[in-house]
Amino acid sequence: MATAVPAERDAVAGAFAGPHHEVRLPGVTLHRLSPAAAGPVLDLLAAGVGPALAAASVAAALTAGALAGAPYDLVVSTGIGGGFAPDAPVGSLVVADEITAADLGAETPDGFLPVTDLGFGTVTHRPPAALVRESAAATGARTGTVLTVSTVTGTAGRAAALRARHPGALAEAMEGFGVAEAAAAHGVPVLELRAVSNAVGPRDRAAWRIGEALAALTEGFGKLAPVLESWNPHEP
Repeated sequence: MATAVPAERDAVAGAFAGPHHEVRLPGVTLHRLSPAAAGPVLDLLAAGVGPALAAASVAAALTAGALAGAPYDLVVSTGIGGGFAPDAPVGSLVVADEITAADLGAETPDGFLPVTDLGFGTVTHRPPAALVRESAAATGARTGTVLTVSTVTGTAGRAAALRARHPGALAEAMEGFGVAEAAAAHGVPVLELRAVSNAVGPRDRAAWRIGEALAALTEGFGKLAPVLESWNPHEP
């Protein structure tokens, strides 16, 4: 399963051969890609914007699959996002070795505390290391932390604060952690791939390169498809 908004969904779908048909579930519609040969069945889901909607949408699909006796082996969250300069420039690809909720916690007089420090839940999910390595090698993507935020960063101050708290961060997006939470609830591994459309920092829509990022995502997913099709879910 891959999650994306409609334009990103088209970029992903183009990487796989074969026709597709719609599968309607409560609240979501899957685009099921028929394998060209004996390959795996792949479902695409436009999960929506933000971690809450992404989690709800993916959970609905995972639950439906489990109830039908056809559980998923892997969930892939993909799309465009912001990159932390200079490590993840516009047009580059990032594969997450950690998927972290950047703003899930509490502000205190001493600074931000993640929910883990408050004794609740987790803020980080780690995709399978072997799959991350193979995906990065196939696509030429950089590997690092992809932050999930509910509010897109729009100032230099917030960008600096995020990077200070998460020195391994390469990109930020709005869905990965929600997708990973749903996947974890079902015991399904997760992977996140992002194409960088803009720099994390002062909001400047004129500097966004969405078309360039979607082109990079299309090319990257074309290279990633064989990795996903051959991946062994029992690898660590």
